[in-house]
Amino acid sequence: MSVRQRPPSDAVSVRPAPVVTEILGRFRNASNATLLARTGEGDLVVYKPEQGERPLWDFTPGTLAAREVLTYRVSQEAGLGVVPETVFADGPFGPGSAQRYVEANPGFDAARPINDADPRLWPIAVLDLLVNNADRKAGHFLLDAAGRLWCIDHGVTFHSAAKLRTVLWNFAGRELPEEMTGAVRRLRERLPGGLYAEVLRLLGKPEADALMLRADDLLENPVHPPPPVDRPPVPWPVW
Repeated sequence: MSVRQRPPSDAVSVRPAPVVTEILGRFRNASNATLLARTGEGDLVVYKPEQGERPLWDFTPGTLAAREVLTYRVSQEAGLGVVPETVFADGPFGPGSAQRYVEANPGFDAARPINDADPRLWPIAVLDLLVNNADRKAGHFLLDAAGRLWCIDHGVTFHSAAKLRTVLWNFAGRELPEEMTGAVRRLRERLPGGLYAEVLRLLGKPEADALMLRADDLLENPVHPPPPVDRPPVPWPVW
């Protein structure tokens, strides 16, 4: 798949978006339209058309696909590598996002690593802090056939107000491992080079500034924060 920016007036040499040509099925437990599909190049993807987004009172309508794509971009720029490739795409139900389909190990039980604050989950915990993930459920963790952990479903991210809701609060109060601090620093150094502008263009200045501030705060105090007391700290349902 090839990455596409939305077509703003100041866009520079962008490659064409993949085109979803075949719908294979629907993930019925998803709150928004989430479709298993195939692109014209033959790739299996999870296609989330913008017109299938459920309206939310606190997130701008029609931006969930952009938030999915930008979370992948943050994961890549920081060197975390925990989000399957996610790009803008066109398809039978219009524009949206397309994420590379990961064949998950059906025997994987996320409860144990979550409850044990398994160190393998640190990259996902740090990603959620950076993108301000408002919906990190236990069902969003996948283990592939090679034993690699992935995380999915990032439509409610990048809000400028504190929104973190996660099942990973067992990391609270723990200092970020050196490798994770390095990932945050890498992201912060690269933000002015283009990713800040992407968030600014696709979501707005409050979201772009907030991303920069969250990275700065983590570098100044590299400790996972405690659960909030002014809002529900865990998404519902947790799976």
